Amino acid sequence: WHKRVKLMPTPKKIVECYKEALETVDPLQAKGKPHTIWCAFARYYETHKRPQEARAIFEKATQVNFKTIDEVAAIWCEYAEMEMRLHNYDGALEVLKKATVTPRKGLMSLQDDASGSTSKRSYKSVKLWSFLADLEENLGTFDTTKSVYDKIIELRIATPQLILNYACWLEENRHFEDSFKAYEKGVSIFTFPYVHDIWIMYLNKFVKRYGGQKLERSRDLFEQVLEKVPAKDAKVFYVMYAQLEEEYGLSRHAMQVYDRACRTVDESDRYKMYMLYIQRATEYFGVTHTREIYERAIESLPDKYVKDVCLKFSDMERKLGEIDRARAIYTHASQFCDPRTDPKFWTVWSDFEKRHGNEDTFREMLRIKRSVQAQYNTQINLMSAQMLAASKKAEDEETAKSQLNMMAALERQAKAEIMEDAKPKPSLNEPKTDKQRQDALVERIVSTNPEEIVIREEGEEESFMEEGDEAVEELAVPSAVFGAAADSAAEVKKQDRERMANVPEDEGNEQPEEEDNAGALARFKRRRGAANVGRR
Repeated sequence: WHKRVKLMPTPKKIVECYKEALETVDPLQAKGKPHTIWCAFARYYETHKRPQEARAIFEKATQVNFKTIDEVAAIWCEYAEMEMRLHNYDGALEVLKKATVTPRKGLMSLQDDASGSTSKRSYKSVKLWSFLADLEENLGTFDTTKSVYDKIIELRIATPQLILNYACWLEENRHFEDSFKAYEKGVSIFTFPYVHDIWIMYLNKFVKRYGGQKLERSRDLFEQVLEKVPAKDAKVFYVMYAQLEEEYGLSRHAMQVYDRACRTVDESDRYKMYMLYIQRATEYFGVTHTREIYERAIESLPDKYVKDVCLKFSDMERKLGEIDRARAIYTHASQFCDPRTDPKFWTVWSDFEKRHGNEDTFREMLRIKRSVQAQYNTQINLMSAQMLAASKKAEDEETAKSQLNMMAALERQAKAEIMEDAKPKPSLNEPKTDKQRQDALVERIVSTNPEEIVIREEGEEESFMEEGDEAVEELAVPSAVFGAAADSAAEVKKQDRERMANVPEDEGNEQPEEEDNAGALARFKRRRGAANVGRR
């Protein structure tokens, strides 16, 4: 609708477009900010020097039932700002007063009248009350401004910032007790952590105002806040309390406050608190009074702070000439210091023994150093073993998962291949029945390999001729082809004939003359048969 208004050519069309938008848009169902249409319509009349029409639009807009109270409050604030732009400051004040009028049925929470119209619940808006308070401070009187702030507190819609503004405004007008009452109302309404800043301002202003004149009242205030403050926020209040006792009270009370603080504050602030406690005790009661504080700090502080406390404690004992006490402190602190990560501590102890010890004490220091290092090595080895075991377990789990995934992939692949093989392949010569398929498969498996060497039994004749082949005439090879090899072959044949001549006639079935034209396999068989006969 805002973009459509910009497209209108004449003022008349613009006004008609705004009216159509207001009639069309339902504030309870619209998504966005429907109140901006009313504000833009009123601003259009304002820019054209027609404030009466703009006021009429705002008056009508304040009666619309918007979805939230913030939208109604935005309408009222825009109405008041228009009056201020027109330099009608009293009119702006009257507009805000009208917006924050409490209904007759009295004070009610936002939850009780949530079902009612938002235009009747605008008095619950903090935005409107803050705007009204600012105008009253600048345009109204002291009483009207005070009544506005009191009304805000009474409706229990005040924020910590409003409480601080109220108290500071009263202090500027030199109504100190009223400002302290405002602080009291604030601390009674809010809890930690929201009331933290209110307590800080309250205590600072009160101590600055009265100092030691109302010491008991100041102590009561500090005791009141220390009962409610959580441990993580307690440090600043204990320090302020101790400073009050140091300046206006007793140092003994200040030491008690520091002691309470060291026991109560959060663990992260405890080390600084102990150091401050030791510093103040040294100033007021001397160095010897800090021994108990050091011992208590060593017992209560975390291990990461014990080393620094022990170094300070041993240095103090060394300055006092208590060498044995300082050595005992070093011995106690050594169990918290790994020689590999805390070389500074062992360097300080070594320098101490070189200056104030002897050979035996130095050897004792080295022995303790070795034992501590061995202790830390054992702990590190144990931790490393645990870490390795944990990492190995994680790796085994990962390996098992990967193997499962791999096996699953292989199974899927095998199933796919089986399914692929199971698919029928069309062929003209393929058998139709299962029996024929099995027979064909057996024939393929047992088919003869053409490269296979077949060795026949003795007496089995070799035939290279297949059925249907014609006989091939065999001719003798001329001796000139073989050359010298023919002479050696002739010699071998002569020896064979002589050996065959010794065989009886009934056992010799082959004629030597036929051997000339026989093949190599036939001659080999004849020789083997002749050798067998000779052995017999």
